[in-house]
Amino acid sequence: MKVLRTPNKYFKNIKDYPFEPVYTSIQTKDGTEIRVHHIDEGPRNGPILLAMHGQPVWSYLYARMIPILNEAGIRVIAPDLVGYGKSDKPAAREDYSYQNQVDWMSTWLEKNNFKNLTFFGQDWGGLIGLRMIAQDPDRFIKVSMGNTGLPYNPDTPQEVINQVKAFRGSDLKLTPMSVAKEVRQMDGQSLAQDKSQKSHPALKFMYWQKFCWDTENLPIGFLNTSMMEKRSKFVLLGQYIFHRLGLNNISPFRTDLSKAYDAPFPNASYKMGPRAMPNQVPIFPDQSLDAQRIAREFFATSTIPFLSVFAGDDPVTNDIERDVLKMAPNAKSAPHIGGGHFYQWTRPKQLSKILIDFIKE
Repeated sequence: MKVLRTPNKYFKNIKDYPFEPVYTSIQTKDGTEIRVHHIDEGPRNGPILLAMHGQPVWSYLYARMIPILNEAGIRVIAPDLVGYGKSDKPAAREDYSYQNQVDWMSTWLEKNNFKNLTFFGQDWGGLIGLRMIAQDPDRFIKVSMGNTGLPYNPDTPQEVINQVKAFRGSDLKLTPMSVAKEVRQMDGQSLAQDKSQKSHPALKFMYWQKFCWDTENLPIGFLNTSMMEKRSKFVLLGQYIFHRLGLNNISPFRTDLSKAYDAPFPNASYKMGPRAMPNQVPIFPDQSLDAQRIAREFFATSTIPFLSVFAGDDPVTNDIERDVLKMAPNAKSAPHIGGGHFYQWTRPKQLSKILIDFIKE
């Protein structure tokens, strides 16, 4: 396995990320060494929150929440998934299977021997983290998650599967704007429920899957600033044009946030994780089907306190909460706080308060 490592110089001068890096070396099944980064902030004797991010971000997503949580006496451990942030980045598409990612982060967890954890995961942080909990539950005392789930779709119509695969392999050229238009129409749908061929959410999510994979130099900083910051369409267009021209580093339209999310990826070769992972979301039966079923069966009978914390205004995940509450009968639902998909950044105070109350209750 070929592995890339982002030089430290690319992380210099990132605003509002003063945290000391902690590195753990793990071995993959083929014996390759991968270095996983995490931050560990707050009182050593405080209750511990394990906070996991998704695609296409890294632990920087929690930078606004960590001071609030620390002030409340909570120790925060936030890793970078393999392929993101300061963690190493395998270079091949096939490296980023769902199972590999669960195995990598489970090995990281075991090697650090973290225990008595309250978990919070969003996006891929939830897909990976909930599987980690199901296979090693004794390390966790509470579970919280939002804008994510454990998709399980054993009965997706074959017509939908064929249409998605044909679309992914087509020559259609997508832009961030055309993808956003399609994804917004997922409002009220669910990646976790079987739908008819006409309305199945896979037929909208496939736009994000295709765009990420087909775009070799994925505009990660641009994508994240467009989702997390209020900016005019003119400014966003300017930033995107500079990216397409290969002039991202001198773009006058970049913000501190977009620079932070570009930092882990010196060039396109480092972006295989963000490009490959959307196609691993199990929106129809694949190699992860049995593992998803087993994990869901665990949560169906688990007595670990479980809190569902959804934004309520995220088109991709709006309706998944109903499936989560069905999957985990002991789960409670927190009030929706808005803020879109990455509400860790846009609603840090509100989300932190919910988690603080959950941890201390």
